[in-house]
Amino acid sequence: MKFDIAVIGGGIVGAATFYKLQVKYPNLKIALFEKEALLADHQTGHNSGVIHSGLYYKPGSLKARNCIQGRHELVAFAKEHGINHDVCGKVVVATDASELPNMDRIFKTGLENKIEGIEMINADQVREIEPHVKSIGGIWVPCTGIIDFRGATAKMVEIALSMQEGSKLFLETEVISIDKGEENSTIHTSKGAYEAEYLVFCAGLQADRLARKDGVNLKEQVVGFRGDYYELTPEAKHKVKNLIYPVPNPDFPFLGVHFTRMTDGEVECGPNAVFTFKREGYGKTDFSLKDTYDALTYGGTWKLFFNNMSFGINEYRRAFSKKLFLKTLQRMIPDLTMDDIHPGRSGVRALLLAEDGDTRDDFRIEYHGKSIHVLNAPSPAATASLAIGQYIADEAEKQFNLK
Repeated sequence: MKFDIAVIGGGIVGAATFYKLQVKYPNLKIALFEKEALLADHQTGHNSGVIHSGLYYKPGSLKARNCIQGRHELVAFAKEHGINHDVCGKVVVATDASELPNMDRIFKTGLENKIEGIEMINADQVREIEPHVKSIGGIWVPCTGIIDFRGATAKMVEIALSMQEGSKLFLETEVISIDKGEENSTIHTSKGAYEAEYLVFCAGLQADRLARKDGVNLKEQVVGFRGDYYELTPEAKHKVKNLIYPVPNPDFPFLGVHFTRMTDGEVECGPNAVFTFKREGYGKTDFSLKDTYDALTYGGTWKLFFNNMSFGINEYRRAFSKKLFLKTLQRMIPDLTMDDIHPGRSGVRALLLAEDGDTRDDFRIEYHGKSIHVLNAPSPAATASLAIGQYIADEAEKQFNLK
């Protein structure tokens, strides 16, 4: 089967790219390849389900621009197509005076990014929003929300397929290798070979491996970090109204353990962040020899470990200790007890690590001949997905001279 464009990866970034390309080029035949039986089955389907505001990201960066634009598009898309969502707002709370300088810095970034409605609030105002939180103040972010990202992903693909009968979705179809020809590339998959003139890779946890299969000379490597969640029991769910975040530590590449009311009414607490021995492993003891070997023979992994040694040790201890996890949660909600929480699900985040251990904080999209590669799309990529998809569709016009 021959297509004009093939999109590889059926998470929300791949789905949004498929959708935006089909909207921009309704006459082109586009294929979407996903190796799992379901769309959005890895990072997209295992994250917190948060519509991020854009509060934390460096002004002018791809993350900031795409998160803010993507948030507006995503909410409009959800309203138009009946995707379960709620723009409920969140509080970012400080529990110690040492956090106030970072909170001020974040607030200034939010103002620079023109995040609508944000305001500094005192401890009493925090309690009006979240009565069980004990803090010394915080930031109210009214435009943050929650959404069913799996539902949004499925709807994007459904709409794209309805626009062009020649476009196809291939599930349980893993891309094994790629042969580049002058006119077209041959995509060898677990279910046979397909041809496409142009390729777009949105492969998340496998982004670096597929880039190399496409001939990209990539020095960096994707390393996975598992995040474990706890859930509040039905009796304790009243202690969290919507979303509660700590002030993130700027020295650590994650936002910290937070509380999230999900669209199904459950309340999650987490995630922590620990190195995973399997890129797509969601259990604490999951192991892949290939993934572990690739990660631990890469110098950037060890640089990251050494640069974040104390954080890493604390995260690992918390991963295996409910008591320590609870202690972290009690910094914001002191009246939580061991009986209030029980283990929930886990997710894995892909970080493109540089050789010096830098986590490549911004989104990274690169071009290689007739291919576009999304090499780094960590949080807030799900929120930003429609904007990323539009960015890729616009770049495809320039790079591939599409009409």
